[in-house]
Amino acid sequence: MSKLPAAYKFIDLSDYGRPIARHIALYLKDTSCTPVQVTWLFIVSGLIGVAGMFFGYYYLAAFFLVLKSILDAADGELARLKETPSYTGRYFDSIADILLNALIFFTLYIICDISFIWVLLSFLGIQLQGTLYNYYYVILRNKVNGDTTSRVFETETPQALPGENQQTVNILFKLYRILYGVFDIIIYRLDNNAPQGKISPNWFMTAVSSFGLGFQLLLIGIFLILGMKEFIIPFFLLYTLMVLIFIAIRKLLNT
Repeated sequence: MSKLPAAYKFIDLSDYGRPIARHIALYLKDTSCTPVQVTWLFIVSGLIGVAGMFFGYYYLAAFFLVLKSILDAADGELARLKETPSYTGRYFDSIADILLNALIFFTLYIICDISFIWVLLSFLGIQLQGTLYNYYYVILRNKVNGDTTSRVFETETPQALPGENQQTVNILFKLYRILYGVFDIIIYRLDNNAPQGKISPNWFMTAVSSFGLGFQLLLIGIFLILGMKEFIIPFFLLYTLMVLIFIAIRKLLNT
């Protein structure tokens, strides 16, 4: 089951692992494995990737960072196949993402000769990039009757879906708001009329998907393999400027 109707599907640069993720989900569909357990697997994969970075095994690091992205897609695919969408999985997934990102960038600080301030700004930059992509993607899904587990405005604790515990949802939602709230606020203030705008064309969504976490991790892996780890932080710092450019383009498309 896709997140979008066929007419609105676009080439998602961050979702290159989706075909493999679907195969994994299909294999697990009739097992007792849950989507949250798959999320734990992508956490393990991400941690192995971080360890590979730290010890200088960059091919290993790249492989497990890409595998993390594939498993990140597989948990959602499995939830849709088993028809068990949950806010627990949605928030746990996002919390795991940002904590792994923090570990990746802290590791880059350790292995690269670069100021911690630049590393911190770069980390904040990729989170802002991902928030913009998610913002536009969720708006699109809501406009065209796609998957609605994610909400445009995560301001109120949602009602637990069948099969999940409300207290767990409450705790994970609070953690989500602590970790992501400031990025959501910044993006909303930069482009607060996006929810009322026209449906974004596919080419635009493809361009913005370069902000997706899967594509970010792929780029990090490529930099590592090419022996260019020192360029990762400057690249993401500069690429964060594209946030303003994409917002400007979206506004021009709605004039």
